[in-house]
Amino acid sequence: MGKRTKKQKSKFLGHRSFGRGNVKNRRGSGNRGGRGKAGLHKHKFSWVTAYEPDYFGKYGFTRQNKKTMAVLNLYEIDRRAQLNKLEKKNGKFYFEFKGKILGSGNLTLPVVIKALAWSNTVSEKVKKVNGDILKLDV
Repeated sequence: MGKRTKKQKSKFLGHRSFGRGNVKNRRGSGNRGGRGKAGLHKHKFSWVTAYEPDYFGKYGFTRQNKKTMAVLNLYEIDRRAQLNKLEKKNGKFYFEFKGKILGSGNLTLPVVIKALAWSNTVSEKVKKVNGDILKLDV
């Protein structure tokens, strides 16, 4: 077992300033550099970087009326059709989606798609493989 080192405290017992210079040096809140989070962008910045790295920049503007919509690409629908995970009627696959269909990828099988919205390239690619795209009633 290693040797225990002597504590720093015992070195200064009996001394008036406890190794911190003049007696006046540790009086008042000015000694600690302000109260609370004062000085975080100045003399306490190293503390911020170590313990609260997200402190600056966490506030900002957000749109209160922003509406998001679920998104799906064509290649994902095609993949489901190839794996027979879609319902099939009259030689065509049927797929419903409450969101927007994007035109990334290609269709290889005829699919009837019902969705809330879609891009222009989707309607072209669906018609090319004898499929249909319909507006979903909500």
